[in-house]
Amino acid sequence: MIKKILNFYKMSIPSKPFEGDEKEQEKYYKKLRISSFIAATIGYSLYYVCRTSLNVVKEPILGSGVLNATQLGIIGSSLLFAYAIGKFVNGFLADYSNIKRFMATGLIVSAIANLTVAILGFAETGSIISSTVLFTAFAIMWGINGWSQAMGAPSAIISLSRWFPLSKRGTFYGFFSASHNLGEFLSFLFVGTIVSVFGWQFGFLGSSMAGMIGIIVIIFMLHDNPESKGLPPVQVLAKETKSSTENESVRKTQIEVLKNPCVWDLALASACMYISRYAINSWGVLFLQEQKGFSLAAATQLISINALLGIVGTVFSGWFSDSLFKGNRNYPAFIFGALNTVALVLFIYGGNSIFINALSMVLFGISIGVLICFLGGLMAVDIVPRKATGAALGVVGMASYAAAGLQDVVSGWLIDSGKNIVNGSTVYDFSTVTLFWIGASVVSFLLPMLIWNKKQTSNL
Repeated sequence: MIKKILNFYKMSIPSKPFEGDEKEQEKYYKKLRISSFIAATIGYSLYYVCRTSLNVVKEPILGSGVLNATQLGIIGSSLLFAYAIGKFVNGFLADYSNIKRFMATGLIVSAIANLTVAILGFAETGSIISSTVLFTAFAIMWGINGWSQAMGAPSAIISLSRWFPLSKRGTFYGFFSASHNLGEFLSFLFVGTIVSVFGWQFGFLGSSMAGMIGIIVIIFMLHDNPESKGLPPVQVLAKETKSSTENESVRKTQIEVLKNPCVWDLALASACMYISRYAINSWGVLFLQEQKGFSLAAATQLISINALLGIVGTVFSGWFSDSLFKGNRNYPAFIFGALNTVALVLFIYGGNSIFINALSMVLFGISIGVLICFLGGLMAVDIVPRKATGAALGVVGMASYAAAGLQDVVSGWLIDSGKNIVNGSTVYDFSTVTLFWIGASVVSFLLPMLIWNKKQTSNL
């Protein structure tokens, strides 16, 4: 049984060579390449809907008294810690895997986890289970969701590595990275609307349905690699220069990635960036409601701006670094890292004006979009061999989401610690937790300066 499962997920073996001349081969390759790109982007954006649904429903859950902020922080962190470990393990496994099957399996499990939480929520409302049982089961299911979510990014990005030449990888990686922000936007807008109208349990139900759509897209449009379709490897199609690592095993190349201090520096930078990113995504809606008096609908709409504008940042990040900076990601990473901190300060201390808060989310979204692309993966992928793409992503992802999980626990605890009862109403003090968020943002754009002169590699 185990052997059959392993064989099912094993990378596709080369199929019968494509019959046709060079022009027909190129046309067929480009068709499959674009199909895989679209599937990876749409599929991963719907992964995100299944991941971020909890961020939208925190205030309604707190208002119902079912769970408190500390419990929500623990639940959120169970996903992020499981995701951190899963990103590392699944990143290494994905280098060997059939990415279509690997990616589809992760989204299937994630959709089921969201559906289960919705059912648990209805059961608690009907007094079938207690709030304690709901909390425990919720945390377990969200941990499972975190592990399955970690099967998405490695699969999608390895797809880009297997299908796109080095000369276009930055550009399409930037386009693909818009899936993070598109998913967040859909979550805040789509799930937020459902929750406002029907209640928080229906938010998880809607997320599960979105996941099912993503599964269909992945199954019918994502392709494992060119060889599985009778085509030569991408490096042959693109006539790329051979590297000294070409004949090394995947395992040996992955070990070299683990020993690379530059990869770990980028992992720590990404970790700090993810603290500030998830601070807004996880607690931004609650911050606007409790600190600035916005309604749930207004707060989710403002936070969704950040997700929507992030698409602009990610779409153009790879292109302008490839075109304007000749593949050097250091300059734009520093510039947009500083902008991210400015936007965060403006959001926290800029007052209650709709315009100022919207502007801060525009700047935050654009800058985070760029940083997700660069610090969150591309800069590390650039400096490792193609066959170890998943390993590099695993290291960066593990650090990023361990930090994001730590952020959720620390933020929840700091928010609860600043809770006071005023005239019979609960009032939250965010003054301490926001300093934690800003400090992480500053460190995130300083760390990459330590590897400023590290160049992009052309390894295969």
